[in-house]
Amino acid sequence: MSWIDRVVGTIAPNIALNRERARTEIVRNQKIQQVLNQGYGDHGASRKRKSLAAWNPFAGDAEEDIHENLDALRPRARDLYMGGSMANGALKTMRTNIIGTGLRLKPSFDADFLNLTEDQAGELKRKIEREFLLWAESKDCDSTGLHNFYELQQLAFLSWIMSGDVFILLPLLPRDHTVYDLRVRLIEADRCNNPIGKTVVDTAKISSGVEMDSDGMIAAYWFSNKHPGSSTAVLADWKRVEVIGKESGRRNVLHLMEAERPEQRRGVPILAPIIESLKQLERYTEAELMAAVISGMFTVFVETPDSEPDQFGITQPDNPTGEPLPIGDPGDLKLGNGAIQFLEPGEKATIANPLRPNSGFDPFVTSILRQVGASLELPYELLLKHFTASYSASRGALLEAWKMFRMRRAWMSSDFCQPIYEEWFAEAVIKGRIDAPGIFDDPLLFKAYTKAEWHGPSNGQLDPLKEVNAAVIRVAQGFSTAERETAELTGSEWENNIRQLAREKALREQYGLNVPVEGGDNKNAEEDQP
Repeated sequence: MSWIDRVVGTIAPNIALNRERARTEIVRNQKIQQVLNQGYGDHGASRKRKSLAAWNPFAGDAEEDIHENLDALRPRARDLYMGGSMANGALKTMRTNIIGTGLRLKPSFDADFLNLTEDQAGELKRKIEREFLLWAESKDCDSTGLHNFYELQQLAFLSWIMSGDVFILLPLLPRDHTVYDLRVRLIEADRCNNPIGKTVVDTAKISSGVEMDSDGMIAAYWFSNKHPGSSTAVLADWKRVEVIGKESGRRNVLHLMEAERPEQRRGVPILAPIIESLKQLERYTEAELMAAVISGMFTVFVETPDSEPDQFGITQPDNPTGEPLPIGDPGDLKLGNGAIQFLEPGEKATIANPLRPNSGFDPFVTSILRQVGASLELPYELLLKHFTASYSASRGALLEAWKMFRMRRAWMSSDFCQPIYEEWFAEAVIKGRIDAPGIFDDPLLFKAYTKAEWHGPSNGQLDPLKEVNAAVIRVAQGFSTAERETAELTGSEWENNIRQLAREKALREQYGLNVPVEGGDNKNAEEDQP
């Protein structure tokens, strides 16, 4: 402490205290600044660099960053799908490759654990497939009666990626002339929201229509009886639906979403990160298209010293369709196809040259679409269905895309197809149509009986010969199975193929047409010779 501080402290203690506080604050700020200027503080977290000084995003939780913005994200994402060719094509490309004509059931129950012989396992497998197709291929599986199970998969997936999430209710609704009572009901994301004017338990926490217990476990969902944007004259009301029924133990609600943050309860539309880019690209494309149309019209401007708008006496050109043209301002001058107009003395025509088509349009759009594809995990070639690269490059692009397709297909299988299949299986056992003793007594037995695989459309082949030969080698070396490779390459059933081949071979032998299969094994070909 200096002698000045001692004098001030003696004469004015309050001033001395303020001086000491100010000095301490300066030292503290210096230490903080020193810390901020080291490690990440001198790079990505720097507050001194001009490029980062104005970039200070607020760090909120999932509720503030995601849930509170969904009311704006969903309508914009849907509008891009309905009116934007690129967004529409991207989502449909994902739906077609991931779901296609539907993910098909392949029972893969644990026959060893269930002590089933080969014959018993084969018979049970065929019986399950027949019974499931009876339900899945009928539109009675849909609560609205509009779609079968495979069409519901497409609709649920498209709604999921477009809106961020979708909800599935599994009511039991008996109907005339139906064997099974299980129904699938899809609920759009907007209808799950916080109840207004409803009495809710004080201990319950509700976020965007999702009710959680004190442990953070999702206990129930709140659904309104109409869409928030609906104009129907119906008073809004909410119904609470438990995830698992307390008495029945059944699943009441399935929720399809992709989480990107811990404690996130609602999904984000897949187009959310690129909404602005797609909208601006759409506006730019429309502007270029209009400029090209105007250029094709050979537009001219008439310069005149007279201010009278009707001095030319120009009549409206006839509409080529024969319909009367809309009545416009008498001062409007219109040019038709091949129209000839006469100008008065002192007037001249100036040709408008918009310099279209723009030579830089395609490279610029291509560059933006590459970034859009990176966000959607869709290679540019697949996004535009435009393959001009080499075989290796095109195959590499498809392989990258199929990594994403398989991931989302696995999610769709585990979160949509499998839970619904398990509910159907339980009903089939209760009704006595499938024999699976003990499944309600031991969860392990239930899991063993309901284990299944779900196969979707294959990824196709750029060079079928190379890819089929690779599949043959994988099967021969034990890296894969004939059943899996058949599903991946063609989407068909290997066992059904074998049965059909056996029937065809027997039919050829019956009529003396033992023709060897070209490209097949030489030994087999020799055996087929008459």
